[in-house]
Amino acid sequence: MDPAPKPRPAWREPMVWLLVAIPGLAVLASVILLVMAERSSGNNDLVPDEVARTGQAQVADIGPAQRAQALNLGAVVRVSASGVDVLPTVAGFDRTRPLELHLAHPLQATQDRSLQLQPSALGWHADADIDTSHDWNVRLQPQDGAWRLDGRWPRGQQAVFVHPAVPGA
Repeated sequence: MDPAPKPRPAWREPMVWLLVAIPGLAVLASVILLVMAERSSGNNDLVPDEVARTGQAQVADIGPAQRAQALNLGAVVRVSASGVDVLPTVAGFDRTRPLELHLAHPLQATQDRSLQLQPSALGWHADADIDTSHDWNVRLQPQDGAWRLDGRWPRGQQAVFVHPAVPGA
């Protein structure tokens, strides 16, 4: 009679490797995701407004957008070789005061830009080079924040229409 075969060591069995490798890879992937989340910089919120968290709801101040709607404001923001221009579409703007243009990158807050636009012959102008290879969230407002116009600038476009971002607008 032949003696019983000698059992192989556990480290030579493929099933043991599967039982160890799959949970091990899951733990490693979790650690990598946690490190990446910790290292991400800036605000990752889509809306750059200050919000109050009440219960389970976030409440943002829409007063400036409502004032812009009451004034019937709208404008076109365009980029050209000479810089950035804002062209009003109605006559309700105070053309003597400078404006602030905020360009928020939809994914990386470190690429956000703010420009001070000075009154010009056609509207307002700032010497700046804007990267149009990706989308931007656009906000236009006076320095005192009395009103606010918002828009989304799709990549590759040279201009965007900004308007009050309130329900029913």
